[in-house]
Amino acid sequence: MGKIIAIANQKGGVGKTTTSINLAASLAALEFNCLVVDADPQANSTIGLGIEVAEDKKSIYHCMVDEIDVRETITPTVYDFLDVIPSHIDLSGAEIEMIEIKGRETRMKEALQKVKDDYDFILIDCSPSLGLITINALTAANSVIIPVQCEYYAMEGLGQLFRTINIIQSRLNPNLLIEGILLTMYDVRLRLSNEVVNDVRANCGSLVLDTIIPRNVKLSESPSFKLPVIAHDPESKGAVSYLNLAREIVTKNNLSKN
Repeated sequence: MGKIIAIANQKGGVGKTTTSINLAASLAALEFNCLVVDADPQANSTIGLGIEVAEDKKSIYHCMVDEIDVRETITPTVYDFLDVIPSHIDLSGAEIEMIEIKGRETRMKEALQKVKDDYDFILIDCSPSLGLITINALTAANSVIIPVQCEYYAMEGLGQLFRTINIIQSRLNPNLLIEGILLTMYDVRLRLSNEVVNDVRANCGSLVLDTIIPRNVKLSESPSFKLPVIAHDPESKGAVSYLNLAREIVTKNNLSKN
C-alpha cells in the first residue's frame, strides 16, 4: 500500500510546489511509482511536470465536488513511474461549493483510497492556506512534509500549522504524522541561512530532515522549461539535493528496490 504525503505550509514561497515536483521526479528516478496530486488552484505542479491545464480536463476538483472516479483524472507524464492528478481553476471555489456537503473534509481521502495500492508514494501539493482543501489533504495523508525557507521569519506560522495538524489528528486523522520539516532556499554564503538552520533545529529537533535544499539557479529556472530539475540539469546542486531527499524519505520508510 502506498504512502500519502502532503506537502504543506500556509506560507507562500517556501518551496511546496518545487518540492512536490522534484521529490516526485526523484522518487520516480529511483523507480518508485509516484503520483502527484495538485491541490493548488494555481496548478503549478501540473504545469511544472509538463501537463497542459485545460478547461475540459478532469482534475482533483471533479473528484471532490462531483465524486467522479479518481482513475479518470490520472494523467501520465513523460517520465516513467510518474503520474499526475491535475489541478483546475475551479478548485479555488471548491470550498464554497462543498460547504453543505456531508463529510466534506474526507472527499480527497475517499478518492485516493481507490488508487493508493497502485503507487509507492502519493504526494499532495497543497495551496498556501489552511482552508478546506488543505484540510482534505491532511485528512487523506499518512504524513506531512513542511517546507521552511532559510530566511527571515522562517518559524512564522509554524505554530499555527502545528495546531492545525493537532486538530486534524484529534478529529479526522489520528494516524497523521510529521514526515519532516524540510529546510529550503539555503545559501551557504549567508550567515542568516545558517542561523535559521540552527534555530529551526533547536526548536524542532528530530522533526527536521537531514537534507537541506539550497538556492540553485537550475532549480529556479527549471519550471520555465516545464521540467523537474533532475531532467533539466541532473548534475546541478538542486537535482542532487532532491535526489538525496528522495533517498532519505525511502530510507525513513524502510523501503528498497531490489
